Amino acid sequence: MGSLAANVAARILDHTTTNGNDLYERLDIYFADATRELLLGAPHDDSALIHYIIPCFNRYAAGAQSVNRLLGYVNRHYVKPAVDEDKDWLRACDVSKAVTETMILYDAREEIIQRLRDKRFAELKKWGYEQGGSAELLAAAEASAEAASTPDCIVTIVSLAHRRFRTDFFEPLLAIPKILKGKSKAKPKIPKAQSGSAPHAPKGRLARAVKELLESKNFDEQQRLDLATPLAKYLKTVGIRSDHPLRKKLDKFVAKGK
Repeated sequence: MGSLAANVAARILDHTTTNGNDLYERLDIYFADATRELLLGAPHDDSALIHYIIPCFNRYAAGAQSVNRLLGYVNRHYVKPAVDEDKDWLRACDVSKAVTETMILYDAREEIIQRLRDKRFAELKKWGYEQGGSAELLAAAEASAEAASTPDCIVTIVSLAHRRFRTDFFEPLLAIPKILKGKSKAKPKIPKAQSGSAPHAPKGRLARAVKELLESKNFDEQQRLDLATPLAKYLKTVGIRSDHPLRKKLDKFVAKGK
């Protein structure tokens, strides 16, 4: 993944680019393929999973930043105009229907603009931004909000990469296995936590790995903190929301350890 930018140049820029939308879609496909490949390379042992994720994401994120710089013109000439056309992570249609109708009937445009500003601040606050915060904090919160958006939203290239890491890497690891119902030749197996205790319900792989990290005697407190801190940060970076049980668990542990 350290050569992600070079791979993008070789696999994407050698095509004849018809427009910004085509290039943007090819980038999304490339990031999807890259993250799925990383997921396939994940160790089967849950105890080794977090040790794999941390350097893996570091390399991927560094590569995404390089691609973002390499293709900065896409952000300027395709992403920014799309944002101006209300195609980004926060749209006018997110404002209540009643207010929108008010704008149409009474031309209350300033009210709509203010509602959008208020909603934007409320959303960014969920990602750690506070009124009067630094520009760096604002940029980080907005990047997380972009990464948390749905695939139809147009976001910057680096957020596009992070969004794919969420949807195609983290979310499969967070998914809870389904218990098969009905008759079956093979008896469904419910994954068990690595600690040996039977769970009340099947947990996703990453949840089991975090449980082992925080509860196993194989780690001391500093080791737990050294692994939990970057993992919590990465989940936030790629758009896993703060009310997700695993994020809440990690954030609480990290805050307690500071």
